[in-house]
Order: sequence, then structure tokens, then C-alpha cells
Amino acid sequence: MTRKQKRLAVVLGGVSFITVAVLLVMFAFSQSVAYFFMPADLAKTDVQPGTRIRLGGLVAEGSVKRGQGSTVSFTVTDGTGNVPVTYTGILPDLFREGQGVVTEGAFDGSHAFVADSVLAKHDETYMPKEVADRLKKDGVWVDGKAKGAATAGGSADAAGGASSGAPSGAQGVARQ
Repeated sequence: MTRKQKRLAVVLGGVSFITVAVLLVMFAFSQSVAYFFMPADLAKTDVQPGTRIRLGGLVAEGSVKRGQGSTVSFTVTDGTGNVPVTYTGILPDLFREGQGVVTEGAFDGSHAFVADSVLAKHDETYMPKEVADRLKKDGVWVDGKAKGAATAGGSADAAGGASSGAPSGAQGVARQ
């Protein structure tokens, strides 16, 4: 093999490696580009039970129910849809009704979201700009506070049932 052929083989090998790496990255991004799903997004997306996702929105007013031990049930809403959430563990200090929350976990077979982590935020200061803009555009977030009361009225299943039109919003974090 001549020097020219060796150089060509190395260049082709490098280009092949870079191509495979780019294709793998594109495949990974095509699976999930969003930071998290909001309840309304779940109506448009088929999320299979057991698939790990992040769910963001507001904790619906009147939806927090404390169970045995450290189990808590609540509803995450975005004004268009509601998703029931169950979490076992210690909740963040800022967790309360009407405040933004991002939960990570998976849906069980009954369309309830079982969270294994909960992140709570107090206002849009820590939200991505596009999420804050979306909430303000929808009239849900005014001057750093949820407008009106987010309610638990109605429920949406994970595959997408429509529900109450209560105001809501979400906090953003990177997903998977």
C-alpha cells in the first residue's frame, strides 16, 4: 500500500466514524428533543407505559393528597390537560399548589404518572425563555405568578384526553 492509499484509508475511516457519530446523535435527538412534556403535549404524543419522561406544569389547586408514609398524589395541569401524579419521597420545600413543578418518572398501566423525582420552582426566573413566553402568551403567567387558580377539574389520560381549561404553566429542565 502506498502512502497515498494509506492516507486515503485514514481519511475515509475518519469520515466514516464522524458520519456514524452524527447519525447516532441525530437518532437520539429524534427520540426526544423536548425538555419535558406538558399535559397538553401528552395528548399529541403516544407515550407507552413504562417509558421514562419528564412532566412539567403547575400543581393544580386542591389536588394535593397525602397518603400513607411519604406518598403524595397531586395533579399536574397546563390549562388544557391534567395528569394525575403519585410520588413517594420527600417533596421540595417550594412544592405547593399553584406552583411550577417538573416530575420525572413513567406512566403506569392506568394512565397515572408515577414520579421518582420532583423539582419545584417558585417563578419564571429559572424557566427557559420559551416556556415563560408561552405561559405569558397564553395568559397563564403574569408578573411572575400564575394567573387565577390552576384546578384539578377534569383529567386527561396519558395518551390524550381533553380536560378542564384551567390556567397553568411549567418549569423547564433538560429531558433524558
